[in-house]
Amino acid sequence: MARTLPLEGVLVADFSRVLAGPYATMLLADLGATVVKVERPDTGDDTRAWGPPWTDSGSAYFESLNRGKHSVTLDLAAERDRAAATELARRADVLVENHKPGALERFGLDYESLHADNPGLLYVSVSGFGSAEGAELAGYDFVVQAVGGLMSITGEPDGPPNKVGVAVVDVLTGKDAALGVLAALRQRESTGRGQHIEVNLLSSLLSGLVNQVGGFLATGESPERMGNRHPSIAPYETLRCEDASLAVAVGNDEQFRRFTETLGLVGMADDPRFATNADRVHNREELVVELENVLGARPAAAWQHRLQRVGIACGQVNDLAGAVRYAESLGLAPTVSPGGGESPSVRNPIGLSESGHARPSPPPRLGEHNTEILDWLLGRGVPPAAPEPESRARDLTGPGMDIHPI
Repeated sequence: MARTLPLEGVLVADFSRVLAGPYATMLLADLGATVVKVERPDTGDDTRAWGPPWTDSGSAYFESLNRGKHSVTLDLAAERDRAAATELARRADVLVENHKPGALERFGLDYESLHADNPGLLYVSVSGFGSAEGAELAGYDFVVQAVGGLMSITGEPDGPPNKVGVAVVDVLTGKDAALGVLAALRQRESTGRGQHIEVNLLSSLLSGLVNQVGGFLATGESPERMGNRHPSIAPYETLRCEDASLAVAVGNDEQFRRFTETLGLVGMADDPRFATNADRVHNREELVVELENVLGARPAAAWQHRLQRVGIACGQVNDLAGAVRYAESLGLAPTVSPGGGESPSVRNPIGLSESGHARPSPPPRLGEHNTEILDWLLGRGVPPAAPEPESRARDLTGPGMDIHPI
Protein backbone atom coordinates (compact mmCIF):
# COMPACT_ATOMS: atom_id res chain seq x y z
CA MET A 1 0.00 0.00 0.00
CA ALA A 2 1.34 3.43 -0.95
CA ARG A 3 2.31 5.50 2.04
CA THR A 4 0.76 8.91 2.62
CA LEU A 5 1.85 11.75 4.85
CA PRO A 6 -0.43 13.07 7.64
CA LEU A 7 -0.74 16.58 6.15
CA GLU A 8 -0.61 15.60 2.49
CA GLY A 9 -2.63 18.07 0.42
CA VAL A 10 -2.45 20.87 3.02
CA LEU A 11 -1.09 24.13 1.57
CA VAL A 12 0.62 26.51 3.99
CA ALA A 13 1.31 30.14 3.07
CA ASP A 14 4.21 31.11 5.32
CA PHE A 15 4.47 34.89 5.80
CA SER A 16 6.57 34.49 8.96
CA ARG A 17 10.26 35.03 9.55
CA VAL A 18 13.03 34.47 12.11
CA LEU A 19 12.22 31.55 14.45
CA ALA A 20 8.81 30.78 16.01
CA GLY A 21 6.76 30.96 12.80
CA PRO A 22 9.32 29.26 10.52
CA TYR A 23 9.83 26.51 13.11
CA ALA A 24 6.08 25.85 13.16
CA THR A 25 5.86 25.70 9.37
CA MET A 26 8.91 23.42 9.15
CA LEU A 27 7.17 20.99 11.50
CA LEU A 28 4.11 21.11 9.23
CA ALA A 29 6.33 20.51 6.17
CA ASP A 30 7.90 17.50 7.91
CA LEU A 31 4.38 16.09 8.28
CA GLY A 32 3.65 16.48 4.58
CA ALA A 33 2.24 19.99 4.13
CA THR A 34 3.31 22.00 1.09
CA VAL A 35 4.84 25.19 2.53
CA VAL A 36 5.32 28.29 0.38
CA LYS A 37 7.61 30.72 2.19
CA VAL A 38 6.98 34.36 1.23
CA GLU A 39 10.12 36.49 1.60
CA ARG A 40 11.20 40.04 0.95
CA PRO A 41 13.03 40.59 -2.34
CA ASP A 42 16.82 40.95 -2.11
CA THR A 43 17.14 40.22 1.64
CA GLY A 44 14.61 37.52 2.47
CA ASP A 45 14.14 36.17 5.98
CA ASP A 46 16.27 38.03 8.55
CA THR A 47 18.01 34.80 9.54
CA ARG A 48 19.58 34.39 6.09
CA ALA A 49 22.06 37.02 7.33
CA TRP A 50 22.49 35.66 10.86
CA GLY A 51 25.94 34.16 11.19
CA PRO A 52 28.38 32.77 11.90
CA PRO A 53 28.23 29.86 11.64
CA TRP A 54 27.87 29.72 7.86
CA THR A 55 27.48 26.73 5.57
CA ASP A 56 28.50 26.38 1.93
CA SER A 57 25.03 27.58 0.92
CA GLY A 58 24.18 30.17 3.57
CA SER A 59 23.34 30.65 7.23
CA ALA A 60 23.20 27.62 9.51
CA TYR A 61 20.55 29.47 11.52
CA PHE A 62 18.24 29.83 8.50
CA GLU A 63 18.84 26.28 7.35
CA SER A 64 17.92 24.86 10.77
CA LEU A 65 14.37 26.20 10.37
CA ASN A 66 13.46 26.06 6.71
CA ARG A 67 13.97 22.63 5.17
CA GLY A 68 11.23 21.30 2.93
CA LYS A 69 9.83 24.70 1.84
CA HIS A 70 9.38 26.66 -1.40
CA SER A 71 10.65 30.26 -1.46
CA VAL A 72 8.95 33.06 -3.39
CA THR A 73 9.93 36.73 -3.10
CA LEU A 74 7.09 39.27 -3.02
CA ASP A 75 7.08 42.98 -2.31
CA LEU A 76 3.72 43.54 -0.65
CA ALA A 77 3.90 47.27 -1.43
CA ALA A 78 3.87 46.48 -5.17
CA GLU A 79 0.42 45.89 -6.66
CA ARG A 80 1.36 42.86 -8.77
CA ASP A 81 3.16 41.12 -5.92
CA ARG A 82 0.38 41.98 -3.47
CA ALA A 83 -2.14 40.40 -5.86
CA ALA A 84 -0.01 37.24 -5.99
CA ALA A 85 0.18 37.14 -2.19
CA THR A 86 -3.59 37.54 -1.94
CA GLU A 87 -4.13 34.73 -4.45
CA LEU A 88 -1.77 32.49 -2.50
CA ALA A 89 -3.74 33.21 0.68
CA ARG A 90 -7.01 32.53 -1.16
CA ARG A 91 -5.80 29.06 -2.13
CA ALA A 92 -4.11 28.21 1.18
CA ASP A 93 -5.42 25.96 3.93
CA VAL A 94 -3.16 27.62 6.49
CA LEU A 95 -1.51 31.05 6.65
CA VAL A 96 1.17 31.77 9.26
CA GLU A 97 2.36 35.30 9.98
CA ASN A 98 4.32 37.02 12.75
CA HIS A 99 4.11 40.68 11.80
CA LYS A 100 3.05 43.22 14.40
CA PRO A 101 -0.69 42.81 15.06
CA GLY A 102 -2.58 44.77 12.37
CA ALA A 103 0.47 45.28 10.13
CA LEU A 104 -0.92 43.14 7.29
CA GLU A 105 -4.30 44.86 7.31
CA ARG A 106 -3.13 47.63 4.98
CA PHE A 107 -2.30 44.99 2.36
CA GLY A 108 -5.62 43.20 2.71
CA LEU A 109 -3.86 40.19 4.18
CA ASP A 110 -5.42 40.29 7.63
CA TYR A 111 -7.74 37.53 8.85
CA GLU A 112 -11.02 39.38 8.35
CA SER A 113 -10.18 40.37 4.77
CA LEU A 114 -9.08 36.88 3.77
CA HIS A 115 -11.75 34.97 5.66
CA ALA A 116 -14.50 36.48 3.52
CA ASP A 117 -13.04 34.92 0.36
CA ASN A 118 -11.54 31.80 1.96
CA PRO A 119 -13.82 30.78 4.85
CA GLY A 120 -11.86 27.57 5.43
CA LEU A 121 -8.56 29.38 6.02
CA LEU A 122 -6.70 28.72 9.26
CA TYR A 123 -4.94 32.01 9.96
CA VAL A 124 -2.13 31.79 12.51
CA SER A 125 -0.82 34.98 14.13
CA VAL A 126 2.39 34.72 16.16
CA SER A 127 3.23 37.75 18.30
CA GLY A 128 5.42 38.67 21.24
CA PHE A 129 2.75 39.88 23.63
CA GLY A 130 -0.66 39.32 22.04
CA SER A 131 -3.05 41.59 20.17
CA ALA A 132 -4.39 43.69 23.08
CA GLU A 133 -2.30 46.11 25.14
CA GLY A 134 0.92 44.38 24.09
CA ALA A 135 0.25 44.68 20.36
CA GLU A 136 2.79 47.45 19.78
CA LEU A 137 5.61 45.82 21.72
CA ALA A 138 8.44 44.23 19.78
CA GLY A 139 8.83 40.62 20.84
CA TYR A 140 12.18 38.84 20.81
CA ASP A 141 12.84 35.64 22.71
CA PHE A 142 15.61 37.17 24.84
CA VAL A 143 13.35 39.96 26.08
CA VAL A 144 10.49 37.56 26.80
CA GLN A 145 12.83 35.32 28.81
CA ALA A 146 13.53 38.41 30.91
CA VAL A 147 10.05 39.84 31.42
CA GLY A 148 8.43 36.38 31.56
CA GLY A 149 10.40 35.26 34.61
CA LEU A 150 12.52 32.54 33.00
CA MET A 151 15.78 34.42 33.59
CA SER A 152 14.88 34.93 37.25
CA ILE A 153 15.02 31.17 37.85
CA THR A 154 18.00 30.44 35.58
CA GLY A 155 21.56 30.71 36.89
CA GLU A 156 23.41 30.23 40.14
CA PRO A 157 21.84 31.59 43.37
CA ASP A 158 24.64 34.11 43.89
CA GLY A 159 24.96 35.06 40.22
CA PRO A 160 22.96 37.25 37.83
CA PRO A 161 19.82 36.09 36.02
CA ASN A 162 20.71 34.18 32.84
CA LYS A 163 18.98 33.38 29.60
CA VAL A 164 18.71 29.79 28.44
CA GLY A 165 21.31 28.86 25.82
CA VAL A 166 18.80 28.69 22.94
CA ALA A 167 15.68 30.68 22.00
CA VAL A 168 13.52 28.21 23.86
CA VAL A 169 10.50 30.54 24.06
CA ASP A 170 10.37 30.79 20.27
CA VAL A 171 10.55 27.00 20.06
CA LEU A 172 7.71 26.57 22.59
CA THR A 173 5.61 29.10 20.70
CA GLY A 174 6.30 27.43 17.36
CA LYS A 175 5.15 24.10 18.76
CA ASP A 176 2.01 25.77 20.17
CA ALA A 177 1.30 27.26 16.74
CA ALA A 178 1.68 23.87 15.05
CA LEU A 179 -0.53 22.24 17.68
CA GLY A 180 -3.18 24.91 17.12
CA VAL A 181 -3.11 24.22 13.38
CA LEU A 182 -3.60 20.48 13.90
CA ALA A 183 -6.54 21.08 16.26
CA ALA A 184 -8.17 23.56 13.86
CA LEU A 185 -7.68 21.25 10.87
CA ARG A 186 -9.48 18.50 12.78
CA GLN A 187 -12.38 20.83 13.60
CA ARG A 188 -12.59 22.06 10.03
CA GLU A 189 -13.29 18.50 8.93
CA SER A 190 -16.67 18.69 10.65
CA THR A 191 -17.51 22.39 10.29
CA GLY A 192 -15.88 23.33 6.99
CA ARG A 193 -14.82 26.60 8.57
CA GLY A 194 -11.42 28.00 9.38
CA GLN A 195 -10.54 30.25 12.29
CA HIS A 196 -8.01 32.72 13.64
CA ILE A 197 -5.35 31.03 15.77
CA GLU A 198 -3.32 33.33 18.01
CA VAL A 199 -0.18 32.43 19.95
CA ASN A 200 2.27 34.74 21.67
CA LEU A 201 5.70 34.28 23.22
CA LEU A 202 4.80 35.44 26.72
CA SER A 203 1.79 33.13 27.06
CA SER A 204 3.72 30.16 25.69
CA LEU A 205 6.53 30.81 28.15
CA LEU A 206 4.19 31.07 31.15
CA SER A 207 2.53 27.81 30.11
CA GLY A 208 5.96 26.21 29.72
CA LEU A 209 7.05 27.21 33.23
CA VAL A 210 4.62 24.56 34.57
CA ASN A 211 5.51 23.69 38.18
CA GLN A 212 7.46 26.90 38.75
CA VAL A 213 4.56 29.19 37.90
CA GLY A 214 2.22 26.69 39.57
CA GLY A 215 4.16 27.05 42.80
CA PHE A 216 3.90 30.83 42.59
CA LEU A 217 0.15 30.70 41.98
CA ALA A 218 -0.27 28.37 44.95
CA THR A 219 1.83 30.37 47.42
CA GLY A 220 2.20 33.89 46.07
CA GLU A 221 5.98 33.52 46.40
CA SER A 222 8.27 33.73 43.36
CA PRO A 223 10.85 30.92 43.10
CA GLU A 224 14.53 31.83 43.09
CA ARG A 225 17.53 30.68 41.08
CA MET A 226 18.96 27.37 42.22
CA GLY A 227 21.51 26.62 39.53
CA ASN A 228 21.11 22.99 38.47
CA ARG A 229 19.11 22.03 41.53
CA HIS A 230 15.40 21.22 41.68
CA PRO A 231 13.31 23.08 44.25
CA SER A 232 11.26 20.02 45.23
CA ILE A 233 13.49 16.96 44.71
CA ALA A 234 16.92 15.86 46.01
CA PRO A 235 19.28 14.72 44.75
CA TYR A 236 18.24 16.19 41.40
CA GLU A 237 21.28 18.18 40.29
CA THR A 238 24.83 17.95 38.97
CA LEU A 239 27.32 16.28 41.29
CA ARG A 240 31.11 16.44 40.99
CA CYS A 241 32.94 13.25 40.11
CA GLU A 242 36.68 12.72 39.68
CA ASP A 243 36.90 14.36 36.27
CA ALA A 244 33.53 15.93 35.39
CA SER A 245 30.01 16.59 36.56
CA LEU A 246 27.25 13.99 36.53
CA ALA A 247 23.58 14.93 36.32
CA VAL A 248 21.63 12.76 38.75
CA ALA A 249 17.85 12.61 39.05
CA VAL A 250 16.53 10.53 41.96
CA GLY A 251 12.76 10.79 41.95
CA ASN A 252 11.62 8.72 44.93
CA ASP A 253 12.78 6.99 48.11
CA GLU A 254 13.19 3.55 46.53
CA GLN A 255 15.45 5.01 43.84
CA PHE A 256 17.46 6.78 46.53
CA ARG A 257 18.09 3.48 48.30
CA ARG A 258 19.35 1.86 45.07
CA PHE A 259 21.42 4.93 44.29
CA THR A 260 23.20 5.06 47.65
CA GLU A 261 23.72 1.30 47.86
CA THR A 262 25.35 1.37 44.41
CA LEU A 263 27.68 4.08 45.71
CA GLY A 264 28.52 1.86 48.67
CA LEU A 265 26.69 4.11 51.13
CA VAL A 266 24.81 1.27 52.83
CA GLY A 267 22.39 2.57 55.47
CA MET A 268 22.26 6.12 54.12
CA ALA A 269 18.66 5.63 52.95
CA ASP A 270 17.68 4.96 56.58
CA ASP A 271 19.47 8.02 57.96
CA PRO A 272 16.73 10.28 59.40
CA ARG A 273 18.30 13.23 57.57
CA PHE A 274 17.79 11.55 54.19
CA ALA A 275 15.07 8.92 54.62
CA THR A 276 12.39 10.76 52.64
CA ASN A 277 12.52 13.20 49.77
CA ALA A 278 11.32 15.99 52.07
CA ASP A 279 14.20 15.17 54.45
CA ARG A 280 16.70 15.23 51.61
CA VAL A 281 15.47 18.57 50.30
CA HIS A 282 15.69 20.05 53.79
CA ASN A 283 19.21 18.68 54.33
CA ARG A 284 20.45 19.05 50.76
CA GLU A 285 23.81 20.65 51.62
CA GLU A 286 24.84 17.79 53.93
CA LEU A 287 23.56 15.27 51.39
CA VAL A 288 25.63 16.69 48.55
CA VAL A 289 28.81 16.73 50.61
CA GLU A 290 28.47 13.04 51.46
CA LEU A 291 27.58 12.03 47.90
CA GLU A 292 30.43 13.97 46.31
CA ASN A 293 32.94 12.51 48.76
CA VAL A 294 32.21 9.13 47.18
CA LEU A 295 31.59 10.20 43.58
CA GLY A 296 34.90 12.07 43.52
CA ALA A 297 36.80 8.80 43.61
CA ARG A 298 35.81 7.70 40.09
CA PRO A 299 35.32 9.29 36.66
CA ALA A 300 31.83 10.41 35.70
CA ALA A 301 31.58 7.87 32.85
CA ALA A 302 32.26 4.99 35.24
CA TRP A 303 29.55 6.15 37.63
CA GLN A 304 27.14 6.70 34.76
CA HIS A 305 27.62 3.11 33.58
CA ARG A 306 27.17 1.63 37.08
CA LEU A 307 24.16 3.75 38.01
CA GLN A 308 22.30 3.30 34.74
CA ARG A 309 22.60 -0.48 35.13
CA VAL A 310 20.49 -0.25 38.31
CA GLY A 311 17.93 2.10 36.78
CA ILE A 312 19.14 5.45 38.10
CA ALA A 313 18.59 8.39 35.73
CA CYS A 314 21.96 10.03 35.26
CA GLY A 315 24.34 11.25 32.60
CA GLN A 316 27.47 13.23 31.98
CA VAL A 317 27.13 16.87 30.98
CA ASN A 318 27.74 16.75 27.22
CA ASP A 319 28.52 19.39 24.67
CA LEU A 320 26.45 19.23 21.47
CA ALA A 321 28.90 16.90 19.75
CA GLY A 322 28.56 14.51 22.67
CA ALA A 323 24.78 14.92 22.70
CA VAL A 324 24.45 13.90 19.04
CA ARG A 325 26.82 10.97 19.51
CA TYR A 326 24.84 9.82 22.55
CA ALA A 327 21.52 9.99 20.66
CA GLU A 328 23.08 8.00 17.81
CA SER A 329 24.35 5.39 20.26
CA LEU A 330 20.78 4.92 21.49
CA GLY A 331 19.45 4.35 17.96
CA LEU A 332 17.47 7.59 17.90
CA ALA A 333 18.68 8.64 14.43
CA PRO A 334 18.88 12.31 15.47
CA THR A 335 19.87 13.87 12.15
CA VAL A 336 18.83 13.78 8.53
CA SER A 337 20.61 14.96 5.40
CA PRO A 338 18.51 16.81 2.83
CA GLY A 339 20.98 15.94 0.07
CA GLY A 340 22.45 18.27 -2.52
CA GLY A 341 25.51 18.89 -0.39
CA GLU A 342 23.49 20.70 2.28
CA SER A 343 24.34 20.47 5.95
CA PRO A 344 22.47 17.87 8.01
CA SER A 345 19.63 18.98 10.25
CA VAL A 346 17.89 17.63 13.32
CA ARG A 347 15.23 15.05 12.55
CA ASN A 348 11.61 15.80 13.47
CA PRO A 349 11.22 14.24 16.94
CA ILE A 350 7.73 12.78 16.36
CA GLY A 351 7.77 9.08 15.48
CA LEU A 352 4.84 7.93 13.29
CA SER A 353 4.79 4.19 12.63
CA GLU A 354 2.39 4.26 9.67
CA SER A 355 3.14 7.49 7.85
CA GLY A 356 6.56 8.74 8.88
CA HIS A 357 7.76 12.13 7.63
CA ALA A 358 8.40 13.92 4.39
CA ARG A 359 11.68 13.15 2.69
CA PRO A 360 13.85 16.13 3.73
CA SER A 361 14.60 18.59 0.97
CA PRO A 362 17.18 21.39 1.25
CA PRO A 363 16.21 24.79 2.64
CA PRO A 364 15.32 26.96 -0.38
CA ARG A 365 17.55 29.59 -1.90
CA LEU A 366 15.99 33.04 -1.81
CA GLY A 367 13.32 33.21 -4.52
CA GLU A 368 14.26 29.76 -5.79
CA HIS A 369 10.67 28.91 -6.71
CA ASN A 370 9.53 32.31 -8.03
CA THR A 371 8.75 31.10 -11.55
CA GLU A 372 7.01 27.93 -10.41
CA ILE A 373 4.86 29.67 -7.78
CA LEU A 374 3.95 32.77 -9.80
CA ASP A 375 3.04 30.72 -12.88
CA TRP A 376 0.77 28.59 -10.72
CA LEU A 377 -0.89 31.61 -9.10
CA LEU A 378 -1.50 33.12 -12.56
CA GLY A 379 -3.07 29.90 -13.83
CA ARG A 380 -0.21 28.97 -16.14
CA GLY A 381 1.37 26.14 -14.19
CA VAL A 382 0.91 23.29 -11.76
CA PRO A 383 0.85 23.53 -7.95
CA PRO A 384 4.19 23.46 -6.14
CA ALA A 385 5.56 19.97 -5.71
CA ALA A 386 4.16 18.15 -2.71
CA PRO A 387 6.59 16.54 -0.26
CA GLU A 388 7.48 12.91 -0.83
CA PRO A 389 7.33 10.47 2.08
CA GLU A 390 10.48 8.82 3.35
CA SER A 391 11.02 5.37 1.94
CA ARG A 392 9.90 3.90 5.24
CA ALA A 393 8.54 4.99 8.60
CA ARG A 394 11.07 6.25 11.07
CA ASP A 395 12.76 3.34 12.80
CA LEU A 396 12.83 4.04 16.52
CA THR A 397 15.22 1.17 17.25
CA GLY A 398 18.04 1.77 14.80
CA PRO A 399 19.70 4.30 12.53
CA GLY A 400 17.43 6.15 10.12
CA MET A 401 17.80 7.52 6.61
CA ASP A 402 20.92 9.44 5.63
CA ILE A 403 22.33 9.69 9.12
CA HIS A 404 25.17 12.16 9.25
CA PRO A 405 28.20 10.73 11.04
CA ILE A 406 29.59 12.85 13.84
